[in-house]
Amino acid sequence: MSQFSLFDEADTPPIVRGVAPSPTHQALARKLPKNLYLGCSSWSFPGWEGLIYEGREKKTDLARHGLAAYATHPLLTSVGIDRTYYSPLSADEFTDYREAVPEAFRFLVKAHQLCTMATFKSPIGQSTENPSFLDPSYAQDEVVGPYAEGLKQKAGVLVFQFPPQSVATMGGRDGFAEKLHAFLGGLPSGFSYATEIRNPELMTSRYFQALSDRNASHCYNVHPTMPPLDEQRRLAEASGGPAVAVRWMLRRDRGYETAKEEFAPFNRLAAEDTSSRRQVADAIQASPESQPMFVIVNNKAEGSAPLSIFRLAEYLADSQ
Repeated sequence: MSQFSLFDEADTPPIVRGVAPSPTHQALARKLPKNLYLGCSSWSFPGWEGLIYEGREKKTDLARHGLAAYATHPLLTSVGIDRTYYSPLSADEFTDYREAVPEAFRFLVKAHQLCTMATFKSPIGQSTENPSFLDPSYAQDEVVGPYAEGLKQKAGVLVFQFPPQSVATMGGRDGFAEKLHAFLGGLPSGFSYATEIRNPELMTSRYFQALSDRNASHCYNVHPTMPPLDEQRRLAEASGGPAVAVRWMLRRDRGYETAKEEFAPFNRLAAEDTSSRRQVADAIQASPESQPMFVIVNNKAEGSAPLSIFRLAEYLADSQ
């Protein structure tokens, strides 16, 4: 959990400055589709000195005060808020985020895990049924309400990420699709919802039909537990949704901890993944101009999320 409330200190906050935008990146930003929002899965990495931030800042200072500087970069028009997966945020905390960024900036936010975990472990290790699993009342009160009130027009996509878990506890493949259908139907309308799964066997026709019926999106994810992005797009076909969401998370040949140790401090492309870059670019280019497109990149994808975004932008510009 590396993202904190922006203004929770009594002392004068440190001044975090973004790097001066380069003419190259400004030119690339002008060439990108107007419906495309690119961003990283956080902003609090001291190793981004010279890439995003002017100086070498403390991680805690960046977490609390770095978002405004991050959002000045012309190629970073979105960011992923992951801390909400572990604990819901208040509307006031979301307001702090909204007020730190430009008008055209949009957020991709992960919903609290109680919405998406069928069971959880008790302190003594016993598996207990989670009463908030796919409960629209809990989601509306604790997740959607504060998200909508705080972010307002800068709310981009709210992602319900289902971690790897026993499909049986989720109701089976068909049962999960039915529960998801009812859950999405119980949420407030007028917002972009997406679901991200880590059990590929859940990607059934009934799953995609549930999304289509409720005008929600499948969140494409580049992750070792899931089929390649091209395959996910083929399975999704025309399921639609109000937005396209892609999270480029992790190389297929590395685990999370291995990539974290190998790639730190995340200031270089340590292991380029040109295949995934091409697949992400294909998804962007296939997106209709009327549909917002969000691409959130993690440091563990290639070694440095900002540099991955810069290369992706170059790839898109060269493909025009």
